[in-house]
Amino acid sequence: MRTRPFTDVDLNRSVGNLLRLGVLLSVVTSLVGFTKLFMEGFVMPKKYKLLDMGTTSEKVWGQFWNSLMKGEGMAIIQLGILFLILTPLVRIIFALIGYLKEKDYVYVAISLIVLAIMTISFLTGYAH
Repeated sequence: MRTRPFTDVDLNRSVGNLLRLGVLLSVVTSLVGFTKLFMEGFVMPKKYKLLDMGTTSEKVWGQFWNSLMKGEGMAIIQLGILFLILTPLVRIIFALIGYLKEKDYVYVAISLIVLAIMTISFLTGYAH
């Protein structure tokens, strides 16, 4: 049985489905988080303070993961937002794989450049 070659239409359809899935996953996760936050009583901290200059990204991520493991509503909402932020990054990786299958090396190079720029910007977002 012969399989048909991977085409631009296949790539566009796959990328479109990936984007829809990412947005849907983000919305569902955020709604679960909002529901959980509502059930927790939706109490805002009495002494809300912004992140000070000494706060490291490791501390922020650590607090996020600890809150998420406890099932706190705010952390679940933040996870939904993280899914939404990561969706374009996954889309570029997905398109890169598609361009490799199509052997379209100009778009492979462009995708690698965009991926590098996005990755650097994500990883240096907390740099002071």
